[in-house]
Amino acid sequence: MIAGFGLILLCQLIGEAIVHAVAVPVPGPVVGLILLLWLLLLRDRAPQLAIGPLAAGGMEPVAKGLLANLSLLFVPAGVGIVQQFDLLADHGIAIVAVLAASVVLTLLATVGAFLLLSRFVARRRAP
Repeated sequence: MIAGFGLILLCQLIGEAIVHAVAVPVPGPVVGLILLLWLLLLRDRAPQLAIGPLAAGGMEPVAKGLLANLSLLFVPAGVGIVQQFDLLADHGIAIVAVLAASVVLTLLATVGAFLLLSRFVARRRAP
């Protein structure tokens, strides 16, 4: 389990390094997760890579452990909200409006992407 967690942290570190080196406007952990996904997909195609935490079932205990303790990761966000309560009192309505607008835009973008992808898949399946 420690090796799997180390692999996740290594991918995050490499993702941070890539973001800082290339100056891409994407968070380093996102690039690290894409790298981890790439490694896991590559492992399925090249069995010789299935060693250590990349072996079958090597990442599952780590993922289950992180998901079981996911609620602990929200504690720092809650503390940050309490520390900035004066800003929330001053700008609360604007923050709620922006959050509501972003939720609506995210839902519309998701629906749009789904519709485009379903049309693309339907065209490929049509004879």
